[in-house]
Amino acid sequence: MYEIRKIIVPVDFQQYTDEIAEFATATANKLAAKVVFLHVVETVIFYSDFVPAYMPVKDEETIAHAERKMAELVEKNSKTWMGCSGKVKSGDVVDSIVDYAREEGADLIIIGTHGAKGLEKILLGSVAERVVKRAGCAALLYKPQK
Repeated sequence: MYEIRKIIVPVDFQQYTDEIAEFATATANKLAAKVVFLHVVETVIFYSDFVPAYMPVKDEETIAHAERKMAELVEKNSKTWMGCSGKVKSGDVVDSIVDYAREEGADLIIIGTHGAKGLEKILLGSVAERVVKRAGCAALLYKPQK
């Protein structure tokens, strides 16, 4: 039987982060699994005549802010499930999530989807969709209640 012992939960600290975290910790509680919340800091600089594919982040203030937000998220969710921790990384979002899950031996990735449509999806793509396609473990898409 496939056992789920470690769950990676990418978070963006946006509108539905708390809902995704609650779902992930409730799932982990039922499976007696550990949860690692993962936030990836990525900065893209846009010029009027050029859009780069990726620019690495070196801004210590941005990373420090993300680490404070992560500490708050972990503290809040540790009250309901002690088996959670957090990690902040910098780099390409999809690559970082997939690589981290592989490095950590994750059994499951629970990733939220915002349901982008139309031009937004064409221009930005879906991080969740790309993670699911590239993940080396099981992945579950979570669509927050609106």
